[in-house]
Amino acid sequence: MSRADHMDVAAYALGVLDAQEAERFEEHLATCWACAAELETMVPVVGMLSGIDGETMMALEQTQTDPALLDRTLHAVRLDRRRTRMRQILAAAAAVVAFGALTGAGFATVFHDDRQFQQAEPAPTVPTAAPSPGPTSTDDPNIGDNIEQEGEKHNATDPGTGVRTTMFVASKDYGTQIYVQLSKLPGPRTCRLVVIRKNKTSEVVSSWSVPGTGYGTSARTTPLELSASTSAGRNDIDKIQVQSIDASGIATPLVTVDDL
Repeated sequence: MSRADHMDVAAYALGVLDAQEAERFEEHLATCWACAAELETMVPVVGMLSGIDGETMMALEQTQTDPALLDRTLHAVRLDRRRTRMRQILAAAAAVVAFGALTGAGFATVFHDDRQFQQAEPAPTVPTAAPSPGPTSTDDPNIGDNIEQEGEKHNATDPGTGVRTTMFVASKDYGTQIYVQLSKLPGPRTCRLVVIRKNKTSEVVSSWSVPGTGYGTSARTTPLELSASTSAGRNDIDKIQVQSIDASGIATPLVTVDDL
């Protein structure tokens, strides 16, 4: 078995032999366990050397007379691949710069100011404590008369709890919008707003926590104001109720608007 036969192992692994040479080597490989073993060891490096063309392989064959040529050849291949990779990186960077120049401030906003996304997100409906337009006594049973809101106005005071409310109910394409103002509402407690339909089904449309000072009380004179909506049509609603929820989840009515 000649040295040339062993050199065919690398050439065969890389697929650079012509059909006649490949057939001759395969006949040799069937009877030479050394070449078969060497071919098996070549498999892991085939991927690394797959970019070497036929001319480079011819140069590799010359390492029979110049062993140092192999190292120089492999070094040249690695250097060429590094240069190709660097050109790809520079081209990508140039594309990013060009895109940034075209899009201007919008590009900077997307990649450098995520607060824009946070501002774009819709805020959930939450109860807010807002002062009335002018000095209003919480002893006035018609508290909220001076508030301008859309929809039908309804006042109610619960004789047992003393909680007072003014509600505005407006019909919408999507259902019904409800604006609520509450006073004489002590805390701390957890409350919810419930829509009770004429078919006796109910829907919780809002919930909130009441601090220890309450709302519309001597400790905190400003009433609680909140808005909510329901898919129920205006004519399908029988009553709207504010309920207090204890730690066990048991609901207790605080005030009810039932003159709808």
